[in-house]
Amino acid sequence: MYYECYCDWIAIYVTAEFVQKSDRQSNIMELAPNLYPDFLVLTKLCQRSKVGKLLPDALYVHVSALPALAPLLQDYENEARQIATSIESATLIKFNTEKPSISYLVYPDFDLDPHPPLQASIQVDLRSGEVNRRNYSNTTNPFILHRKENFVTTDYPHYQQFAALTRQEEALGLLDNPRSIGTRSAWEQRLSAYRVTFQGHTLISRSPLSTQSSTIKIDRYKAAISRNDFSKPVRLALETGLFTAGTSFFDYGCGQGGDAERISKLGYTCSGWDPHYRSDTPTVSADVVNLGYVINVIESQAERREALIKAWELTQQVLIVAAQVLIAQGNSQIAYGDGVITSRNTFQKYYDQEELKLYIDQVLGVDAVPVALGIYFVFRDEAQAQNFRASRFRSRVSVPKVQLQNKRFEDYKELLAPLMTFFTERGRLPTLKELSETEALRTEFGSLRRAFQIVLQATNPQEWDAISDRRRQDLLVYLALSHFDRRPKMRDLAIVIQTDIKSLFGSYQQACTAADLMLLSLGNLDGVAERCQSSPIGKKLANSLWVHVSAIETLDPLLRLYEGCASRTIGRPEEANVIKFHSRKPKITYLVYPDFDAEPHPALHTSMQIDLRDLHVHYRDYDHSDNPPLLHQKDLLVAPDYPGYEKFAKLSRQEEDWGLLEDWKRISDRRGWRSCLEEHCAELKGHRVVWQKEADPYRVKLLKSAQRQRSSGVAIKENLQTEQSNPDSHSRP
Repeated sequence: MYYECYCDWIAIYVTAEFVQKSDRQSNIMELAPNLYPDFLVLTKLCQRSKVGKLLPDALYVHVSALPALAPLLQDYENEARQIATSIESATLIKFNTEKPSISYLVYPDFDLDPHPPLQASIQVDLRSGEVNRRNYSNTTNPFILHRKENFVTTDYPHYQQFAALTRQEEALGLLDNPRSIGTRSAWEQRLSAYRVTFQGHTLISRSPLSTQSSTIKIDRYKAAISRNDFSKPVRLALETGLFTAGTSFFDYGCGQGGDAERISKLGYTCSGWDPHYRSDTPTVSADVVNLGYVINVIESQAERREALIKAWELTQQVLIVAAQVLIAQGNSQIAYGDGVITSRNTFQKYYDQEELKLYIDQVLGVDAVPVALGIYFVFRDEAQAQNFRASRFRSRVSVPKVQLQNKRFEDYKELLAPLMTFFTERGRLPTLKELSETEALRTEFGSLRRAFQIVLQATNPQEWDAISDRRRQDLLVYLALSHFDRRPKMRDLAIVIQTDIKSLFGSYQQACTAADLMLLSLGNLDGVAERCQSSPIGKKLANSLWVHVSAIETLDPLLRLYEGCASRTIGRPEEANVIKFHSRKPKITYLVYPDFDAEPHPALHTSMQIDLRDLHVHYRDYDHSDNPPLLHQKDLLVAPDYPGYEKFAKLSRQEEDWGLLEDWKRISDRRGWRSCLEEHCAELKGHRVVWQKEADPYRVKLLKSAQRQRSSGVAIKENLQTEQSNPDSHSRP
């Protein structure tokens, strides 16, 4: 799970003073003379549990999630288990919050059926010890389950599949008025009214169109787009270093062939095949194979699967898979199968990000790596995959500058330069085979360590220690996030990463232990809030920290891990330039300000919020809004070495002097900001505040007077703070 569920129940358990620690070893029924004296505590634990589905009168939990409950609830359930016996077939456990009663519910098809029916129940009355058993297997209209992901923990094998289905159903309105869909017949009526049915855990249309699929001709070729530049998936492959000297490329479903032609111009061996535009081109194996925006335009699920498998068979190193995700469906589209037919008679299957990964992983039996929204890389070699994952969390560090004159260093600085570069990249000295200059360095200095001593004499040793610490933090973030996937064994890592771990941590076990402890600390949001408020970079609000993407690598490792929990799933959105760290709820929001550098107060274009509890993605688009949110005090979001920092900071100081930033709620959007400027007779010229030309002179005079008073007040406050921080200044006669 991303966030451990123990935080809330610890508070309840500790404050319930009448429940002593030693008592947990005894029978819960004997804790006090009343029939069930600590039932109020148990009820509160149920109501505040972060695991399970809470209804007004009960908490429902899957049997696999029992270890995630509060210890007192586990003991409580164990008492019922001892009374009931023979409950091995139970799927869910119902904790009644109105009376001391626990029920065991049997859903044999919980994993397979999207809405499984109740087959049997076993109710245990913990006051009387009475057990009541019921069998629903012959019922024609049994109770069924919805929102199955709520009953399990987020690390349950099918959690993402369950959650993706719920999001589909919510989008269609199928789950509205939940009291009317609790039985099979009521649910089937709802599905019939919406003309949908299920194929596994996927909603599909059962409209007349879908029954005539054999007669409908989809114009797939019309989905091919003519571009003037690389498609986004191929561009990302180039930018992330998948192409090296001698790399071959094949574009499976290349459309009009733009990517293949541009890759060829870069000097790589490449070709492409398309069933409409290049059907005569043979399909050939290649190091890098692109399946870009193909599977989402194939209406046949069997052909879709076949295309994915065929592309993987051609892949020697890396398969790029891209598909449309989470795009609103307009009125010019009609339901067809598990997607829509557009007004151009093309088919589009709109994936949820996690649904897309689940599909790729299940069909190919792999662990696809998210690179961006709707774009995944699938690696043949596990070591290459892990090296790529680790590289995404490597921070940028500069080689320390020479600070002291040292003749021997000056004499050999060209020979020592590769050694300095290597240490900056890895945070350690190279092994004998990792640096081509090793023999020359050993000949001149005796060993690499002695050679590095010359470097230390000419530079600041603390800077090199800081680099090692930064690389150690990079590895911790990478290893912590690998906990959510299949954490690789040491032998599956690239040799260079194995050496990094041995040098910086001593052993792989020690590194993984440290990473897991850091991940565990994310369960305490108070700790996250503290890191947000103490961050030297970022705009601090009451419940969040806002940081420009360029400064992410300078943040506390725990905050980098926090953001990594989101980006590991969807890939950090390429267009996002500001990241909002929520400190009261486990959420990360990516914000897109296209004019961040150019505009003094850029308008928000798009926001994408990821809830780390269920990985649900919520989008908001402000592109067509005439009153979008605006960003203020840009200097707080970036590091001092950011290109526009001084200009941003000067503007913020000027706006503070003018009193423009005093009412944050008012100036949060464009209308409010313009009104504030008008009220202060101000306007912006680039990143400067100036007086309006047509401003009333008397009004300007009053405003200037207020500015002077404000400046005087700030000066007095600063003097008082200085005096308070220097108490000795008051002791003089």
